[in-house]
Amino acid sequence: MTETPAPRSEASTSAAGPILVGVMPGQHPVVLQQAATVAASARLPLVCAYADVTVYPVDGSTGGLAAPIDPDGIDADLHRIPESLVQTLHDHLDGNGVEWSLVHLAGEPARALAREAEDIGASMIVVGTREHKLAAALKELTAGSVARHLFHRQARPVLVVPVNPRVPTDDDDD
Repeated sequence: MTETPAPRSEASTSAAGPILVGVMPGQHPVVLQQAATVAASARLPLVCAYADVTVYPVDGSTGGLAAPIDPDGIDADLHRIPESLVQTLHDHLDGNGVEWSLVHLAGEPARALAREAEDIGASMIVVGTREHKLAAALKELTAGSVARHLFHRQARPVLVVPVNPRVPTDDDDD
């Protein structure tokens, strides 16, 4: 008698799916550069995902039907990606040989990225760390990090790119 292994989601075991990178305005370019390098070396497309926390998914998806958190908000801008982010992506990705696209996601970034990764069968999710600033430290303390949420709550590999890492010095031993 042979045992049949439990069925596994093809999306979680496939190495042929695109690389998904979380992007946001003002993000350090090293995150996008590293994601593009990984995608190029694996000959995979790169999907840049902007998670908009001002809207939430109402149909269970990430980029489908969304509603504003503030019901008095302007609906015309509901699916608007900041122009500065679009320009940054073009500046860093156009002409580098990587096929790339941009998707607008709704809701909390870690959940939105995990849902999108599942939907597109992503091979990997790439995110960056926060800058070493007081506001970022307080936000991580209260809300946690996107990277931490991702690698604890889904099965895909997560590449966490250090942004402005604090490198220990000999003075730190004191």
